[in-house]
This record gives sequence, C-alpha cells and structure tokens, in this order.
Amino acid sequence: MKMKYLAFFFLLTAGMACNKTSSTPDPVVLAKYLSISAGSTWNYRLINNLTATSTDYVLASTNRDTSINGKAYHVFTNSNTRNNEYYFNTGNDYFTFRTLGALSNVQLEDLYLKENSPVGTTWAETVNLTIPGIPVPVPVTITYTVLETGITRTVNGILYTDVIHISGKITSTLLPPANLVTDLQNYFARKYGIIETNNILNLNFMGITQNTNNKTILLSADIK
Repeated sequence: MKMKYLAFFFLLTAGMACNKTSSTPDPVVLAKYLSISAGSTWNYRLINNLTATSTDYVLASTNRDTSINGKAYHVFTNSNTRNNEYYFNTGNDYFTFRTLGALSNVQLEDLYLKENSPVGTTWAETVNLTIPGIPVPVPVTITYTVLETGITRTVNGILYTDVIHISGKITSTLLPPANLVTDLQNYFARKYGIIETNNILNLNFMGITQNTNNKTILLSADIK
C-alpha cells in the first residue's frame, strides 16, 4: 500500500513541477524512401539472368527538378544509359516517369510505391501501348501489391531495415494470360530507396516475342 501512495505522490509532484522543468522531445522524423540530395549516388548492378551477364552503373542525384504532368520531378542521371531518370514523392506516394521499353516506347507515369500502406494493399494503372505488329492499341494494366512491410533484407552483404516488398504484375485484356507472363518483385529501404528488383516478362503474341529476366541490386550508396 505504501508503494501505491509513493507512486501517486511522485506522479503528483512531477505534474506540479512540469510547468517549470518539462520539455517536449523533438519528434522523430523518419527518412523517406527517396533521397534527392544533390550529389547522392547509388551504385547498382544489373544482372541479365538470360545471358548470365551483368552491368554496373551509377545513379546520381542532380541539383535539378523538372515539371512533368504538373509535378516537380527530381532529375537523376544513369551512367549506363546516359539518360535521365525522374522521381517524385508527395506524402506517401512515390512516382517515376519512365519509358516501357520492354513492351513499347510509350512513356508512363508510374506510381510504384505507397508508403505506410498495410500488407495486401493494391493499386493499378492502365496505359494504351502501340506495339509494332499489332494493329490496335494494346491496353496494359500494371497492378501492384504490398507483400511485406517493416522487414529486413540483406543485399550484397548489407543488412537493410524497414524494407517494403512490392509485387507487380502486367496484364492486358487483349492478350491471353499465357501470352504475357510477368513477375515483378521490388524491395525498397528507408533512406536508400530501391535496393533490389527481380523482373520477369515473357511476351509471345502474333509473332512478337520479348523475354526479360533481370535482377538489379544495390552495391553501395553515398547519401548526402
């Protein structure tokens, strides 16, 4: 019983003194899944599983933004393709503006990640592709699903925490399921962004054949 009174007395006196001595700690600000600080670099390795070859390249953050569809996309450079890459974050949504070279040269604004979404969350986007050899536009839908959140994953010997695992699938109402087989597995780590991707795409329709089986891993990063 004495312990209860002592505890109550401690709480009471602490409350009385709070006006003089208490201070509110600064909230913890978590890093985003996209770093845009100029000069930051990511060293990636692209592995072609079909040819057993690999290519190393550097993704570098510039000091520039560009307006695309009313959004201020940040500009990155790719040392392999020599092309720019564009990424944008607003709240929990992460976009990239890219070319779907595997199917067509159509450009797509792709919502590739939804931060803080629970496991099982899905979203989709549809675009009409003009594919050489097919006389009509091909409607293609990319569907993403959150498979895992808050996990750890080791890539190139480096342990990453607070990782989100997103699965993707490409379908089309015009193409039979057996003629378009896809499996997209992407892993994102807080602060570092993309740490690993495993993408398979097999297209076989009206004499058009496209097979892709690539893996990309983050070798190292220097985030400013």
